[in-house]
Amino acid sequence: MSGRATDWPAEIHAAMGDLGIDLVATVPDAGLSRLLTLCEDDPAVDVITLTTEEEGVGLLAGAWLGGRRAVLMMQSSGIGNIVNALTLPGVCGIPCLMLATMRGQDGEFNPWQVPMGTRGPRVLAELGVTCRDVEDAAAVAPAFAAAAEAAYGQGRAEAVLVAQSVIGTKSFER
Repeated sequence: MSGRATDWPAEIHAAMGDLGIDLVATVPDAGLSRLLTLCEDDPAVDVITLTTEEEGVGLLAGAWLGGRRAVLMMQSSGIGNIVNALTLPGVCGIPCLMLATMRGQDGEFNPWQVPMGTRGPRVLAELGVTCRDVEDAAAVAPAFAAAAEAAYGQGRAEAVLVAQSVIGTKSFER
């Protein structure tokens, strides 16, 4: 089965509604473009575009304290930008739900994407984040729902890492 056989962005968007997630913090990425468009077109979801991913961790904490559920959506390179900020949910027991599209894996042409694409899951795990690696499009939404339930039910950080095989590789032509 192809990694892109299902419409995982639509499934994630539907799951967000079911889970009461109404706020998206993001540094936009091509791998997230369809999901972000669905969220932006949904009047029940607020989408906040960040200048750096670490801002999203604080935004998620503030949303939780204000009674809302949020998700941080980013590309794998953003994992390196949130390392210090992840102490906030870890120390305070605040839910931190993340969805990252992975780059730097098989087929990557950009060497700058490789460090967090290959080491990002280990970095997150070292910081106490439970990572759910997803390599099949059909498994993205169930992994997201399970991560959200764990994050909000247990006050912890959870990350769903969508493999490059699911989103495809980028190519830039001149």
